[in-house]
Amino acid sequence: MDDGGAIASVERVAEPEPGDVRLPGLTLPGFANVHSHAFHRALRGRTHGGGGTFWTWREQMYAVAARLDPDSYRRLATAVFAEMALAGVVCVGEFHYIHHRLDGSPYDEPNAMGEALIDAARTAGVRLTLLDTCYLTGGFGRPLDPAQRRFGDGDADRWAERMAGLGTDATTRIGAAIHSVRAVPTDQITTVVTAAAGRPLHVHLSEQPAENEACLAAYGATPTRLLYDYGVLGPMTTAIHATHLTDTDIAQLGAARVTAGFCPTTERDLADGIGPARALLDAGAPLALGSDQHAVIDLFEEARALEMHERLATRRRGRFTPAELVTALTEAGHAALGWPEAGRISPGSLCDLVAVRLDTPRTAGSRPEQVVLAATAADIDTVVVGGRVVVRQGRHLLGDVGTLLESAIAAVVT
Repeated sequence: MDDGGAIASVERVAEPEPGDVRLPGLTLPGFANVHSHAFHRALRGRTHGGGGTFWTWREQMYAVAARLDPDSYRRLATAVFAEMALAGVVCVGEFHYIHHRLDGSPYDEPNAMGEALIDAARTAGVRLTLLDTCYLTGGFGRPLDPAQRRFGDGDADRWAERMAGLGTDATTRIGAAIHSVRAVPTDQITTVVTAAAGRPLHVHLSEQPAENEACLAAYGATPTRLLYDYGVLGPMTTAIHATHLTDTDIAQLGAARVTAGFCPTTERDLADGIGPARALLDAGAPLALGSDQHAVIDLFEEARALEMHERLATRRRGRFTPAELVTALTEAGHAALGWPEAGRISPGSLCDLVAVRLDTPRTAGSRPEQVVLAATAADIDTVVVGGRVVVRQGRHLLGDVGTLLESAIAAVVT
């Protein structure tokens, strides 16, 4: 490893040198979680009673958002990012839109909430792409609801001015996000695209049929077509969910080389539907994976669900090769988060590694090349980020992550 935390060389050695870190089992590049809302983790195990829809779940999510301040957000996000590290995640894309005080007024430090997330990732030992999100309206032609006031900056110019105050460092990069076509009016989109130039640009896309129907009613176009018309689509863009797409939408996303950020455990938890993952990849759109609302934090499960959901939708097996699933977990996800030098085990790549045990009740007997379809987060032994061991023998450097989570969640739920 060189001084910058990158891999200097890859060699086969007969005996390790003193001080070398042994990685038991199968070593993979570190995983990229392309889509996270850290505060949603507080809802796990609390939103299942009574059924409901995505829209009723959203009201419970807003109640948690209302209780966050920079200190409580830092504590919660630190614990959540540490849980991700235990699951092999070395880089997180945090889709961040809780910017201001509850009444919508800015903190004395306008980016206090974003800086809390940056500090949390640093403490947890993972890389972060903070996707600072523009969120201006509560729906097509509607102002922000009271519960959404702290998300908005007023207009895209003020959003861009605030975002410009966020800085990068060795483990932090800043990207941008359009929350959705319902939350950013068309006369504001160009400003966001301009401010995001050279950065990753993410957007929630067609997660719900109701969003598509409302967009068609407002603009006479699907959300994908609207984003295409306003210059949003391109290789630096990631479309999150991309669940309810037309054939033309798929072709446009593929032709533009937009990454499709699937979050299968969230999409099934919220009854969103099954997106056209194979069709998007075949059209030219790389696939990446995220845990979104963290009903589960297990990137192996996200990868496996990508295949299993396709099986349910098509009644055919083997829709993705194990290698394609690993690419979605690693190289494609890192590229979507603005870390193209990560996600591979090769000279010059960042020394971010995950060691998966092959002797557990889940992995014993598996062929190494198919372990992605058998392993779970519980099978991860060691996680290395930039040459630093963050997880060893399944234990995070911060200690008992369950206790950290319990304490942090108790502070923000009723």
